[in-house]
Amino acid sequence: MESWATFGGDLHLDLTAGRAGGLGLRAALEEAVREAARSGRLPAGTRLPSSRVLAADLGIARNTVAEAYAQLTAEGWLTARQGSGTVVADRGTVPAAAPPSAPARVPAARYDLMPGRPDLSLFPRTAWLAAGRRALATAPHEAFGYTDPRGRIELRRALADYLARARGVRTDPERILVCAGYQQGLGLLCRALGERGARSVAVEEYGLPPQQEVITATGLRTVAVPLDGGGARTELLGELTAGAGTGAVVLTAAHQYPTGVPLRPARRAAAVAWARETGGFVVEDDYDGEFRYDRQPVGALQALDPERVVYAGTASKSLAPGLRLGWLALPAELVEPVVRQKELADGQSGVTDQLTLAELIVSGGFDRHVRRCRLHYRRRRDRLVRTLAERAPEVEVTGIAAGLHAVLRLPAGSLSDGELLRQAGWLGLSLNTLTGCRTPSAGPAPAGTRSGLVIGYATPPEHAFQGALDALCTLARL
Repeated sequence: MESWATFGGDLHLDLTAGRAGGLGLRAALEEAVREAARSGRLPAGTRLPSSRVLAADLGIARNTVAEAYAQLTAEGWLTARQGSGTVVADRGTVPAAAPPSAPARVPAARYDLMPGRPDLSLFPRTAWLAAGRRALATAPHEAFGYTDPRGRIELRRALADYLARARGVRTDPERILVCAGYQQGLGLLCRALGERGARSVAVEEYGLPPQQEVITATGLRTVAVPLDGGGARTELLGELTAGAGTGAVVLTAAHQYPTGVPLRPARRAAAVAWARETGGFVVEDDYDGEFRYDRQPVGALQALDPERVVYAGTASKSLAPGLRLGWLALPAELVEPVVRQKELADGQSGVTDQLTLAELIVSGGFDRHVRRCRLHYRRRRDRLVRTLAERAPEVEVTGIAAGLHAVLRLPAGSLSDGELLRQAGWLGLSLNTLTGCRTPSAGPAPAGTRSGLVIGYATPPEHAFQGALDALCTLARL
C-alpha cells in the first residue's frame, strides 16, 4: 500500500510516521493532513482531492478518507464548500509562544524605501504584452535554439541605436553582450580580466553593496577610490593602484551611487588617461542614466574612448529587475574573452524577453515608458523634498538631480547608523545608510562623519508613499 498522496504534483501526504507510532489508518491520515496544514505545506484555501481520488492514490477504502475529512472538518482544519469540494481552512496566524527572556522582535517592514528599485506598479504590462506578441509572430525559428552567446541580434541592434541616441554611446551590435543584469556582467568582466593577469579592480569608496562580493568572488581584490563633491578622485588612480595589478576601475559617472554627484569632466578625462597609460579599462555603470530631472542627462563617459571604456546598462531601473536583462558595450579587445565567459556561465540569456525588449525599443514604446516614469519619479522626489523641508528642516537632502534615490544627511549628534536602522525597523521602514554602502576595502568612515540615510523614493507603490513619508519624517526627527 502507498503511504503518500501527491497534492498539486509536488506536495506529499505521509502516513508512515503515524502508522509507525501505532495509529490506525484513519487516525494516521488525519494526523498527516493536520501536519501538512500546520507546517504550511497545505496553505489555507488549498483544494483537496475528492475522497474517491485520495482513496485511490493511497490504496485505502473511500469511507476511511470520507470519515477522516469529516473529523478534520469538525475540528476546523478543513472546510467543505458546496460545489467547491473540501479545502484547507483559514485558521489565522497562531504565534508561537516566546520564552520570557526572548528579546522583542522588530516588526516587519511596511514601507520599502530601499534604494535602487523602481516602482514595479509602473511596469508597462499592456505595452510589453503587445510587443511580445509582435516579436513572437515575426521571430525566425532559429531564434529559439542555441544562438549567439552575445544575445539576439534584434536586441543588440536596437540597443546600439538607442544607446547612441539616448546616452551618446559609441558602439555597434557586434560589440554588445546581453547578460542577466549588471551583476552578471561585472562578474564576466572580472573573470576575463583575471585571465588576462589582473589582480584587483578599483571601486568608489561608497557603492552598490553587492559589487564588492561580485568582484572578490572572481578572485580579485578591490582598491577603494576616495569620493568628494566632484565624484571619484580619479586623479589618484595612478598612486592608488601602483603595483596592485589593477585591471579596471568601476565608476558610476553620471550619478554616483549613493551620493548622487556626477563625475567632473576633468575626472572623466583622468580616468580615461589612466586606462590608456596602464592598459586597463574603465567600467561605466550607467545604472539609472535615463532619469535626470533638472537638465539634460549627462552623456556616457564611454564616448570619450570606446576602446578603453566598458559601458554597462540594465533594464532593472527603467523596466523591472525581474526581467534580468543587462548589457555591456565592450571594447574590441574584450569582446572575445568576455563572450567566452558568458558561454561558460550560462551559454545565452533568455530569448523571449530579448525579442520583446527589442520590439519595445524599436516601436517607441520604451521611450514613452521612460518619459512616463521620469515624470512620476520627479514628482515623487519633489514631494519627498517638500515634506522634509516642512517637517524635518534640519535634514539636508542631497543627490536629487537624477536617479531613484536621495541621501538624507542628518544633523551632527544624531543617532548612529546602527541605531537608525533599528528605529527604522520599529517604524516599519526598510532603508539603507551610507555606512551600509561603504566599500569594505575603504575601511571605516573617518571619525566625525555625519550619519546619512539612503532613501529609495521610487520603490513604494503610490498608495503607500504617504505612509512611508510620515514614518521617514518621524525617524529623521529622532
